[in-house]
Amino acid sequence: MIVFRPGAAFVVSHPAHFFAFGFGAGLAPYAPGTAGTALGWALGWALGGLHPEALLLAALLFFGIGVWACEVTGRHLGVADHGAMVCDEIAAFLLVLALVPRELAWQAAAFVAFRFFDIAKPPPIRYFERRYLGGFGVMFDDLLAAGYALLVLALLKRLLF
Repeated sequence: MIVFRPGAAFVVSHPAHFFAFGFGAGLAPYAPGTAGTALGWALGWALGGLHPEALLLAALLFFGIGVWACEVTGRHLGVADHGAMVCDEIAAFLLVLALVPRELAWQAAAFVAFRFFDIAKPPPIRYFERRYLGGFGVMFDDLLAAGYALLVLALLKRLLF
């Protein structure tokens, strides 16, 4: 099955596309989800100096707008959860960053843990991915991956410190 690979013209043709594609990060030729998470890390680092609540607010805003943007973009692409739509990774990783220490080692561990769970999709992530469709479904499964990452990091912190 050949999946349409949208280009820059598609991304800038509608505000929903631009947002869903993580302002273009989703156009990365390899591992667009990782590129989206990296953008989330950069945004989180920039906002994290303000206050952790700023990251929570940003995560909520990204989630809400992402539901709309992924719904519209998925409809226009004909693929509900196209791999280049990465605002879900951005929103979820902003949430993770709001809750982990603002230290490079913890944030790098959070990055690796989040990417692992986002890719592996352990139960019940895959169940919910199939259960909830459209923009909400695209965004929701990444929140579950963020929850797994936070749980692993909390256990790690408890065991090591």
